[in-house]
Amino acid sequence: MDYQLEKPRHIVRKFQARPQHEGVGAVVRRSIGRFELRYFDPFLVLDEFSVTAPAGFPDHPHRGFETVTYMLEGAVKHEDFQGHKGLIKAGDLQWMTAGRGIVHSEMPAGQGVCKGLQLWVNLSSKNKMIEPKYQEIQSKDIASTSKNGVTVRVIAGESMGIQSPVYTCTPTMYLDFTLKPSSHLQQPIPNSWNAFVYTLEGEGIFGLEKSGPVGPHHLLLLGQGDGLEVWNRSNKVLRFVLIGGAPLGEPVSQLGPFVMNTDEEIDQTVEDFQYFVNGFEKARHWRSEAMVELEA
Repeated sequence: MDYQLEKPRHIVRKFQARPQHEGVGAVVRRSIGRFELRYFDPFLVLDEFSVTAPAGFPDHPHRGFETVTYMLEGAVKHEDFQGHKGLIKAGDLQWMTAGRGIVHSEMPAGQGVCKGLQLWVNLSSKNKMIEPKYQEIQSKDIASTSKNGVTVRVIAGESMGIQSPVYTCTPTMYLDFTLKPSSHLQQPIPNSWNAFVYTLEGEGIFGLEKSGPVGPHHLLLLGQGDGLEVWNRSNKVLRFVLIGGAPLGEPVSQLGPFVMNTDEEIDQTVEDFQYFVNGFEKARHWRSEAMVELEA
């Protein structure tokens, strides 16, 4: 790689994400948003999900943050109360800004197992009540490049000279790396950002060359520094995501799918949702097609 790190980040915490049940019959490996790590500013949740029809995530609300869905296998059908609907297929990205409120459904499309990652990115107090919006990019349109045995798909931010078109309300990088055996990576990360790795397949050495290899389904929290260094010493392909963001440094009050700054704002959100006001008006009469089928 052309870039030379001055102070590579080291792993300061590591744990394996174990399967748990979520939604209706879905299985997720949650690494952020669990009891060991409630919040890693600005990240609220990271789930590696696996779901097979008829299981899924039927109609549910959000307020105050963004959900980033990145499909690894299969496809998910998305619907919301504003009439937005579509398929998120393997390799596709949906960056949804819930803002002041959305009610939506995420259900498997077709037979077979659907797998992916869902990341929740917190919004600053000034952005929590903005209008909902979507950024959706098909797999073929995600910025990607390869060099010296390293391939990167740039979901957000930039890497290896290419940049994602995705706009992030909270400054965020989201990089999907694949390293062939014997390859080596140095990826810059802004010094002031929090950053972590989530491993998907293979095993790699992260941060310090003399440290032991890490296998799939591990969350690696990175310490301070100007970037990440990775080696693939194995004879198999290594795949992981590197995610980083500018910390907001604001108080967090969370009740399930609602994330605000104070308990009073959470109480107001619950009331808004119950009475279908302040962004939840369309929830009064809306049911997703998937929910109608489930209830039939």
